[in-house]
Formats: sequence, structure tokens, C-alpha cells
Amino acid sequence: MDFDFSDDQKFLKDEARKFLDGRCGPAVVRGVLDDATRSFDQDLWQAVAEQGWLGACIPEEFNGLGLGRVELCAIAEELGRAVAPIPFASTVYFMAEGVMLAGSEAQKAAVLPRIAAGELIGCLATSEGPGVVNASNLACRVEGGKLTGAKIPVTDGDVADMALVLASEGGKPGLFLVDLKARGVARETLKSLDPTRGVARLTFDGVTAERVGEAGAGLDLVQAIMDRAAVLLAFEQLGGSDKCLEMAKGYALGRYAFGRVIAGYQAIKHKLADMYVKNEVARSNAYYGAWALNVDAPELPIAASAARIAASDAYWFASKESIQVHGGMGFTWDVDCHLYYRRSRQLSLVAGAPRVWKERLVSQLEQKNAA
Repeated sequence: MDFDFSDDQKFLKDEARKFLDGRCGPAVVRGVLDDATRSFDQDLWQAVAEQGWLGACIPEEFNGLGLGRVELCAIAEELGRAVAPIPFASTVYFMAEGVMLAGSEAQKAAVLPRIAAGELIGCLATSEGPGVVNASNLACRVEGGKLTGAKIPVTDGDVADMALVLASEGGKPGLFLVDLKARGVARETLKSLDPTRGVARLTFDGVTAERVGEAGAGLDLVQAIMDRAAVLLAFEQLGGSDKCLEMAKGYALGRYAFGRVIAGYQAIKHKLADMYVKNEVARSNAYYGAWALNVDAPELPIAASAARIAASDAYWFASKESIQVHGGMGFTWDVDCHLYYRRSRQLSLVAGAPRVWKERLVSQLEQKNAA
């Protein structure tokens, strides 16, 4: 069996890298990081929309490209490598996937073409503070089609036009489409470790909410969305961890200490080797997840959990070790290491912490063995 990208997918990946090398260099990322009034780059967002990436997996009938999930994984890896400061994940991995998974034809027609055109930024709002949200502690309520409550933190909630909101309806959890520009919606931008991915508190006061999917199926839908997003996020993390290794290796080969390149020292070799091993473990799990996602395999929950855990571990480790290899330079604002350190932490939490995914993986394996 061939577990690698096909020639066409490799071509797409190469072209995505060339595009991002030209349009999303460190200066673009730093431009957002240094500007407190921005949490994403509008020009890059429009350029990505023109490339068709926002609609990569959206069916052609809704103005998308109709590509497979593996192609989207290839794009995600390059976005992660570039630390792209755009709300791509929230809009494509969460909003678009959620609407395609459970939305009605009318909802798909209203949302998906706007996403594909770059006219709509989306987000997923589930968290209500510390702890895992479940049916018993869900505070947001929908009564008579009106949503009341608050969600915190919501990634890209400061710039999103629409949200998928988990809320209780008749005592049962449901998933709802909410227009964030409607009356009754209040936003509070929050500080975070990675300002290139905005975070907000969203408060709803009698806002019109339209249910997505069946009544009472909210938690199941959110988990299904999370499984899909976990695989795509794993590729972003893989792209970032590969870049960290590349940066560390390049610096080690060019930096001299005591008359020799530091790459010749055993301690540095160990760091680079450990980064490489973790990256390859993450790559194997990510590829397995891409296959499961692309064919909607029954193994997707297990594959997504494994990909999420391995990729989070690899990126976090690589971002730290890259700083260490760079030495005193690595801790400075002028060196790009901190861009990847910030994003590694952001991506490891945006769809649930690794601890949650470890518990899910064990649970899924127990169910599989019991069967």
C-alpha cells in the first residue's frame, strides 16, 4: 500500500508552499503580532480565498472545488509551516465541516458558498470556561429559537461572522447556527499567548439561533466535528514541527562555538534526532488519520485521537527544542522561534487538550476490544 501523497497532491502541496513563501513570510505574521488592533491578515485571507483553498472540500454545487480531505490535509500542512495568521481552521475545519456534516440543504446553500468566496469567517463555540462541557453543565440555553448565555474562550470569535454554538434546548444539547452580527451578541476580545489567532468571550442575549442536525444530537455532532478537525489540525502541527526542525538544523550547521559548528556536538545531535523521531511518529499518525477522514472509515475516532496526541507532542517538543538549539538567540523577539512556540500551544488547545484526546483514545480502544 502507498501511504504517501499522490503526484497530484504533492504538486498541490508544492504550489501551496511556493504561494505561502511569497505571501506569508515572517514579516506578515509579525505584522499581526505587533498590531493589537488585528488578529489576522485580511490581505492574506483574500489571497487564500482566491486560491480556492477555503472551498477545497466544499462540493462544486456550493461553489467549492470538490476535492478530497487528503488534499485539504496537504494545504493544512503548508499553512502550519507558514504559521499563517488567518482564521482558516475555525472557518474550514470547524464551520464548513459542521455544516457539510449535519446542515440542511438550505443551510448549506446559505453558508458554504460564502465560505468558499472568503465572504464568511466562522467559528465553533462550545467551551463555557474551565472543564469539559456536557449535557448536565451546559449553561447556554435556546428557548423559542432564541439563544441566551456565554461562551469562553472562542477561537476567532473576535472576527467571526457566524458561529456554531453548542446549547441546551429542552434539556438536551443541540448545535445551532448563530449570526454574530445580529443584535444581542456582545464580544470581548481576550489576551492570549498567540495573538495571531484571536480569542474572545461571546455573550448572547435573546439571539436568533437555527438548529443544525437533529434535536438533542449536539454533543455527538461536536465530537464528529472535532474528530475531523483533529486530523486537519494534526497536519498544521506537523508542518510547524517540521519547520522547527529545519530552523534548528540550519542554525546548528551555521553556528560556531569553540572553533566548530555546534551541530557537531553530541548534545545538539540528540536534540535534532529526538525532534526528527517525534515528527515521524506524528507524520505516521497524521497520514493514518487522513486516510480515515477521506474515506469516513469507522476507525476515524481512533485515528483522529492518535493523530491529535502525536502531533501535539511533536510540535510542542520541536518548538521548545528549536529555542534551545538557538541558545540565547532563541529567546529573543527578533528570532522566529517564538512564533512557532506560540502556535504550538494554541493548536494543542483549540480542539481540546491532549489529555482529553488521550482519554478518548483509551475509551475507543476499550470499546473496540470489548466488541
